[in-house]
Formats: sequence, structure tokens, C-alpha cells
Amino acid sequence: MTSRVEQFTAAVARQPANELFRFSLAQALLAGGRTAEAVSHLEFCVAAKAEWMMPRILLGKTLAQLGRVADARAPLESALRLAIEQHHEDPERELRALLMDLR
Repeated sequence: MTSRVEQFTAAVARQPANELFRFSLAQALLAGGRTAEAVSHLEFCVAAKAEWMMPRILLGKTLAQLGRVADARAPLESALRLAIEQHHEDPERELRALLMDLR
């Protein structure tokens, strides 16, 4: 049986520019406790689509979890701006709380 990490690693190997495969791989890595490995895939997704909020949230949370609090602030602030622009109230509340906790 193939794990989700193996499944999406293979998919990324076939199509390295596919941001959806990268995002799915990052999620699988995070679920498997392989936090540091997820960062580059989340950064790829953030760079790929300016309006994509979720990778920014996960990147900020992941960086904070890794102790990289200063690095976490920018993706979380960017995600907050998108949450406000896109009228996502629950993520907006969560992001405001996360950013307060980083202070």
C-alpha cells in the first residue's frame, strides 16, 4: 500500500510545476510529522498563486511550529489580507489570533 507522501512525491516528480500536487504533498508531510520537509512545497504554492490563502496559512503555522516566528509573520499577514478581501470570516479570526500570539 502506497502512503499519501509516496503518492504525492511521485506526482510531484512527474509534474514538479503542479502547485496542487505540491500542496497535497505538503499536507501529507505535515500529517506525517515531517514538518520541515513541507516548507519548500508550501513556499512553492505561495509563490505560484497570489490569491491562494491556504498555503500561506499552513506556511505561517509551519514556520511558527519550527520556531521561525519572524519568518512566519509575513505569510500569516498575507493570508489575513486575503481572508479579508475574500470575505473568509473564520480564517480571518484565526489569523488575527495567530498573529497576536506571535507578538
